[in-house]
Amino acid sequence: MFMNRFGKTSNLVTRHLLTVSNPRLVSSKILTEHNDCSTNYDTLAVSSPKPFVFQVELNRPQRYNAINKQMWMEIKSCFESLSTNSDCRVIILNAAGKHFTAGIDLTDMMQLGQELSEIDDVARKGIYLERLIKLYQDSMSSLENCAKPVISAVHSACMGAGIDMITASDIRYCSEDAFFSVKEVDIGMAADVGTLQRLPKAIGSQSLVRELCYTGRNFSSSEAYNCGLISKVFPNRNDLLTGALQLAESIAQKSPVAVQATKQNLVYSLSRTNQEGLDHIREMNKLYLQSEDLAIGAAAQLTKGEMPAFSKL
Repeated sequence: MFMNRFGKTSNLVTRHLLTVSNPRLVSSKILTEHNDCSTNYDTLAVSSPKPFVFQVELNRPQRYNAINKQMWMEIKSCFESLSTNSDCRVIILNAAGKHFTAGIDLTDMMQLGQELSEIDDVARKGIYLERLIKLYQDSMSSLENCAKPVISAVHSACMGAGIDMITASDIRYCSEDAFFSVKEVDIGMAADVGTLQRLPKAIGSQSLVRELCYTGRNFSSSEAYNCGLISKVFPNRNDLLTGALQLAESIAQKSPVAVQATKQNLVYSLSRTNQEGLDHIREMNKLYLQSEDLAIGAAAQLTKGEMPAFSKL
C-alpha cells in the first residue's frame, strides 16, 4: 500500500486505481500516435521520429551548418515553439552534412562590418551591436529556456557558436570523430552568446576552460568526455543518432509534469544557493504534487505493471 508522508494511504493512488476500470475519469486524452511538425524553416529540418520526440536538424550542409542571421532567428523561433507544443516532450538537436557546425557564418560577419561602416555615430553603432548580440544570445538561451529537455548529438566539427549551442542543451552525446573548439579568439573576439557563462559549469575546471577559451585549440571527443562536457561517446554517427533517439524515447515516456519541473528547477538552481533551489521546488511542488501523474506513476510502480501512459501537458 502506498503511504504518504503523514502515514495515510494516498487518495491520489486510490483515484488512479479507480480510473483503470473507468477510463472516463482521465482528465485528458492520451496521445496515441506521433505528430509531425508542419512548421517549415530554411535553415532547420524539424521532424517527429517517435511519439513525443522531436528532432531539430541544423540544415545548411553546403556551408557546414555555419550559423547565419537567419539560422540564429530560426533556432530561437523553433525552440520557443516546441517549448509550448504539447506533442513535444523531448528534443534531439543534430546536424546534416559533414560537420555539426563550423560556428558563426563569417560571410555574415563581413556583412556586419559593411553595415556598421554606414553608421557614423559610435553610440548608434553600439546600440546596433547591442541589439544584434542580444538576438544571438536569446537564440542560444532558447535551448536552456525551452521547457523540454534538449539532447545535442554532435558529430565531426563543433566550433565557436556550436559550443554556445550545446552548452545550452541538457544532455550532450557525440561520435568518436567529433572535435570541439572555442574558436572566437581566433577571429579577434570574445565569445558573447553563452560559452563563457556555461562552459565552466559544464566542465567544472576553470583552468581547462580558460586554456580552451584563450587558445581556441581543438579538443577531441575523448577529452570532451573526460572533462565532462560530453556524457557519452559513440563509435560513429549512426550509433550516435540511435543512442540519442533511445534516450529521447525513454524521457518521453516519463511524466511530462515531472520532467519539465525537474528541468526548470535544475536550470534555476544552477546559479543560486541550495536554499533558493529548495524554496523554488517547494513552490512548484505544492501544485505539481496534486497532479494525476503522481497517482498514475506511483500506482504503476506499486503494481509492477506496464509503463504508464501520461496525458499531454
